[in-house]
Amino acid sequence: ATTEIYTLSLHDALPISDINESMLQVGRDKLLDNGVMENMEFVQADAQYLPFPDDSFDCITIAFGLRNVTDKALAMRSMLRVLKPAGRLLVLEFSKPQNELLNKAYDAYSFNIIPAIGKLVTNDSESYQYLAESIRMHPDQETLKDMMADAGFMQCEYHNMTGGVVALHRGVKA
Repeated sequence: ATTEIYTLSLHDALPISDINESMLQVGRDKLLDNGVMENMEFVQADAQYLPFPDDSFDCITIAFGLRNVTDKALAMRSMLRVLKPAGRLLVLEFSKPQNELLNKAYDAYSFNIIPAIGKLVTNDSESYQYLAESIRMHPDQETLKDMMADAGFMQCEYHNMTGGVVALHRGVKA
């Protein structure tokens, strides 16, 4: 899971960060393989303690990574700190399906099919079991929206995708 932090200025480097150095290397390699390496800076960083000055960025995105952060509230306050006024936080994360039938089917798929595929393809069912468990432990849409507001974000909202299996949350710094 990668926390991507970027500024909308075309003149500044685009910081891409992750707490895990090997994940940064994988991302760097993929971008290099695709010919996309201009104006990028790779920074090993903990989302809870971002190593950037206050009011630095217009937008911060985190995709499929917030659920792995130990103290989500601390991370959101850190992100708020480094955003410029009117800057936006976008969080793309697995969430809770809104339809109970879909929720049950998704649970069965997540806890039975995904680990079996992981064992078959990578001989690693444990990592895929962790994935399913981390998804279930992550706050639902309304709870995450409230956490963002508690951290100081304004205009907090979310948009469900795939029936709520995934949700995109947005908050704005005042």
